Amino acid sequence: MRNPLSKQIVTIEPSGIRKFFDIANEMQDVISLGVGEPDFDTPWHVRDEGIYSLEKGRTFYTSNSGLMSLRLEIAKYLKRRFDLEYDPINEIIITVGGSEAIDIAMRAMLDPGDEVLIPQPSYVSYEPCCVLAGGKPVIIELQAKNDFRLTKEELEAAITPKTKILVLPYPNNPTGAVMERSDLEAVAQVVTEHDLFVLSDEIYAELTYVEGKEHVSIASLPGMKERTIVINGFSKSHAMTGWRLGYACGPKAIIEQMLKIHQYAIMCAPTNSQYAAVDALKNGDGDVALMREQYNARRRYMLHRFSEMGLQCFEPYGAFYVFPCIQEFGMSSDEFATKLLYAKKVAVVPGTAFGSSGEGFIRISYAYSLDNLKKALARVEEYVKELRILKGKGD
Repeated sequence: MRNPLSKQIVTIEPSGIRKFFDIANEMQDVISLGVGEPDFDTPWHVRDEGIYSLEKGRTFYTSNSGLMSLRLEIAKYLKRRFDLEYDPINEIIITVGGSEAIDIAMRAMLDPGDEVLIPQPSYVSYEPCCVLAGGKPVIIELQAKNDFRLTKEELEAAITPKTKILVLPYPNNPTGAVMERSDLEAVAQVVTEHDLFVLSDEIYAELTYVEGKEHVSIASLPGMKERTIVINGFSKSHAMTGWRLGYACGPKAIIEQMLKIHQYAIMCAPTNSQYAAVDALKNGDGDVALMREQYNARRRYMLHRFSEMGLQCFEPYGAFYVFPCIQEFGMSSDEFATKLLYAKKVAVVPGTAFGSSGEGFIRISYAYSLDNLKKALARVEEYVKELRILKGKGD
């Protein structure tokens, strides 16, 4: 019988995040800190709007690009929050989560053999989406000594004549790193000099914690709007993961081609989710601010506890993850996470799930209640103490 599988597909590894999540689901009394999903319920007024849309029979397809009312609200929101200006008719498309936006952007822009620069550690979808689009991933290994920011020098060293797209994954999953305006200006200079395009994943844009310094989009810098596709959505900022709603903004010529793929593969994003999102943007700024405040309190608690444990962890200023270093124990990230899961019933994600440069680190999400975080970190502290005792005996 002929092999029914694509050779390309079988080379792609399944998500390292889901591996530990699935194991944890089969165990009793596990505290899972592995999945990047807000523990907050979607705000009631947003849910109510989604329910109302169903009650009113708004269950038909929307425009392929999405509800015009939603695109208008997105344009207002981006201008209000990040000084970005997009035409809601031609420069915004509503997608099934930010993940679809990443996928169709790469498929619309890449020819076979085009190179995509992917800083890692970073979200697990960029590399496989590049491969599926016929591109060639080129990994830039970010350094802990630089707080996992992308430097101008690292970017320049990775560029070849075949380079076409730079993925800019900030605020970063898994590290929590952010890029400030000065960092982005240096990157923008290189991008312009080498005539590159940027895929800027800003799904965590609302979750930044630098006092007095809100998120800056590279698309807001001079000359960068026409070179950038901005990816965003509602999952992280508005606690709407299950609603599956994201969007992409960019030059008309690129959005038009993304729309064609979206038309054939998806048709349109869920209708009731779109109506709910209109309300989220109109009336949800207070919800976002409240969640951000609580995440920040959890972030500070996590860093305090790691300091008490003597576990090295740079301070993350974005998203809702910490990325502590576990190199002192002489284990791989996968081994550390596996033994922690079985010994103490705490699920975390090995840093290598986000690229080989994540070796020696683990990702812990603080998108969980403070009570769960306290219980989980008490178990982590026990585990760390036991490892240090064993290491001392071995020495």
